[in-house]
Amino acid sequence: MSDLPSSEQIEKIIEAIESEQNLDSLQDNLAEMHPVDTARLLESLAPKQRPVVWLGLSDEDRGEVLLEVSDGVRDDLLQNMERRDLVNAVRNLDIDDIADLIPDLPDEVLADVQFSVDKQAKLGLDEVLSYPEDSAGGLMNVDAVAVRGNITMRVVIRYLRLRGELPENTDQLFVVDRRGRLIGSLHVTVLLTAPPNERVGKLMEREPVTFRAMEAQDNVTSAFEKYNLLSAAVVDEQNRLVGRITIDDVVDVIRERADHNLMIRAGLDEEEDMFAPVIRSTRNRALWLGINLITAIIASWVIGQFEDTIERLVALAVLMPIVASMGGNAGTQTLTIVIRGLGLGTISSANAWRVFKKELLVGGLNGLIWALVVACVATLWYQDLGLGLVIAIAMIINLLASAMAGVVIPIMLHRFGVDPALAGGVALTTVTDVVGFFALLSLAALLLL
Repeated sequence: MSDLPSSEQIEKIIEAIESEQNLDSLQDNLAEMHPVDTARLLESLAPKQRPVVWLGLSDEDRGEVLLEVSDGVRDDLLQNMERRDLVNAVRNLDIDDIADLIPDLPDEVLADVQFSVDKQAKLGLDEVLSYPEDSAGGLMNVDAVAVRGNITMRVVIRYLRLRGELPENTDQLFVVDRRGRLIGSLHVTVLLTAPPNERVGKLMEREPVTFRAMEAQDNVTSAFEKYNLLSAAVVDEQNRLVGRITIDDVVDVIRERADHNLMIRAGLDEEEDMFAPVIRSTRNRALWLGINLITAIIASWVIGQFEDTIERLVALAVLMPIVASMGGNAGTQTLTIVIRGLGLGTISSANAWRVFKKELLVGGLNGLIWALVVACVATLWYQDLGLGLVIAIAMIINLLASAMAGVVIPIMLHRFGVDPALAGGVALTTVTDVVGFFALLSLAALLLL
């Protein structure tokens, strides 16, 4: 069961837990599972079933699993762990992994963890915790291997053998001067193939990609993607080597950001436990539903202002959803592109106006194309050329409005420090619904009645 558990395997494990049969075999299987697979299994179990799996894990595996499970499941597990068991599970993790769990740990547990680890690990943990969580320093590990530039390859290899096991994901060593300042990097492939008497300083890369400790995590992930990095050094303001960031940490950040963006669009600020209590899930989702209700009421209010028009021309009730839906979909396309551009840093105040003009032209052109289509459909359907003309004009107006809103809303939210992924969709839907309904109904009232 070292591979990702299939739905059939998970189903068999759940059946074994519910029937309380073959539990010895279950424990053997758990011991062979990767922590990531165990985390997925726990997320598939109801809270009352999780202790059977959780209690069968070693302290080392529990720590790894806590890093992998969703926020909601982690909270459930932490609430049911004894203080001593939690300390034992956490203290053997890597420094950067402990730092990742810090926000979820009680203060007394953190104090016990710092007391229980060795002096070097404590210093490393203090170093990581001194930086903001969303910075390169908060993401780094302090296990970077450093060598001097004036020694030979033979000396480096001898040092590494004496040192013993290398940190995971070590693809390069970092070259420093006497004051610990970074001056280059030495890739392991170069080390293994270079002549033994060659000096490190001659073969090292003199301008490796590095990050300041206070640099934002977004810049780190972008650089890893752009330069295909496996690891990179982290330095302080004096260019002294303080740690390194590895690809596994960056992948975790990217995954967490993707999960966050997915959840936040539904108004959820964390990875909710699929089997969380009904009351808790209801509370978490109620606010967002309330916000959506307000936007729906606004759109309904606009429709209510034209009750007489709808009563006299019932076809408008059939055609209104078309205008609103087309505007919503077009606006969502623009919104997604702009939010992505803001996240990658490709949209800024310097080129925002160009983006606005381009999306406005795209919205206008799409508006003309589909206005012609829907006008023909409405005319043939109701045998009314005037009705076709009205819905065509309303379609163009709404697609232009959706293009403008799709650019302006996320840029304004971003400027005021609000996550566009959270509020952008709701604001856009309100604009496209209100503009679409108002345009169609007001034009009908002016031109058809």
